[in-house]
Amino acid sequence: MSAPVVIKRRERDAVLQSLQAGLVPRQGLHLIQVGRKKEVEATLQDLERIAAGAASFRIVVGRFGSGKSFFLNLVRTLAVQKNLVVLQADMTMERRLYATTGEAQALYAELMRNLATRSKPEGGGLPGLVEQWISRLSHEVRSAGGGDEQVKARLFVDLKDLQQMVGGYEFAEVLAKYYEGHLQGDDALKAAALRWLRAEYQTKTDARQALGVRRIITDESFYDSLKLMAAFCVKAGYAGVLVNIDELVVLSHRLPSKRARQANYEMVLTLINDCLQGSVGHLGFVLAGTDECVEDSRRGLFSYEALRTRLQGHDFIHDGLVDFSGPVIRLGNLTAEELFVLLANIRHVHASGDAAKHIVTDEALLAVLRRANDVLGAEYFKTPRDVIRSFVGLLNVLDQNPGTQWQDLVTSGNFIRKADKPVSVEEEVASGAVTPEDSDDLATLKL
Repeated sequence: MSAPVVIKRRERDAVLQSLQAGLVPRQGLHLIQVGRKKEVEATLQDLERIAAGAASFRIVVGRFGSGKSFFLNLVRTLAVQKNLVVLQADMTMERRLYATTGEAQALYAELMRNLATRSKPEGGGLPGLVEQWISRLSHEVRSAGGGDEQVKARLFVDLKDLQQMVGGYEFAEVLAKYYEGHLQGDDALKAAALRWLRAEYQTKTDARQALGVRRIITDESFYDSLKLMAAFCVKAGYAGVLVNIDELVVLSHRLPSKRARQANYEMVLTLINDCLQGSVGHLGFVLAGTDECVEDSRRGLFSYEALRTRLQGHDFIHDGLVDFSGPVIRLGNLTAEELFVLLANIRHVHASGDAAKHIVTDEALLAVLRRANDVLGAEYFKTPRDVIRSFVGLLNVLDQNPGTQWQDLVTSGNFIRKADKPVSVEEEVASGAVTPEDSDDLATLKL
């Protein structure tokens, strides 16, 4: 009989602390993953498509707490294993796809800060990415008897086709500056180059003084810069780039201006058209949002007719039938069996991978699910977050209070309670939390 696989303390704590806070773990996802087999298979096909030089676009749709963020992190893990570079960020009012006052630039900067590779799966992989590219070219040139100048010349030759793209010339110049800093041991010059690549310069003057380039990454060049980065990552030895963006609901139900929403929806449409028509290569997008942010005909993506025709499923999708050939992946409910396995996995992680140290039996898992069904009804299949948080809390209390019986905790009135009813958009408008600039946003307001 093989010995149990010990779970590292770092992974164990990261998983449990994240779950209890209602967050998605950044590591150890494989320890608790259950279900979503068809969705994962569809995503793996997308990753293979990107690696083959094509493009991919997906919108992951599900209710709050249904596992959208978990799925995005799972996709990131799979992509990194497939030798893709992953850029990941959450949409906020300060970080959007399209803007004119710095919000798109801020989103690009956040994506670059969270750049993940196989050697840096948690993010912060941009310096290593540049170093890897330089090291590969330097090795090739020096193996042939070349020196520093020959290496620098080779850098520009390698980036020649990128210089034909928007911003490509400045991109190459900045990488050359990074190489100069690498040779001279000038950490300030290297840091300045990385600042430019991360879109952290706010003015062209600052960039020109630090690097001698006359262009910076701005709102207008957000998408062009992503295409540039994808092409560069391929040259650095990676299979392509996957861009993961969560909280798409910010665009639909937090932007107060219809014009701002429409401008962002036009950018979404551009991404879809380019990816599906093959206008870009080695680049993929996965956006995550709620059903309402997609299907709301007044504020959601479906309010933009061109997007509705591309995202709306056909009439054959009903009675359990699915079709993952389109751009939308809808996360279905976890079954009772899958939830049981999920709780069992969490219990195993809590015991650091040692079955002999399981703090509760299978009977307790069943009791937790029965309690969730009694309190939440069918809702706990749709949004398992509250059940998971309560279960992790149960394990922690039992661990820290020897002699406590799980039966007493599970049957108490404080174990798994209905979450507060979410505030609707109409309630936000009525309360003044959202003040639309367009009269159509008040169409359903009732006095």
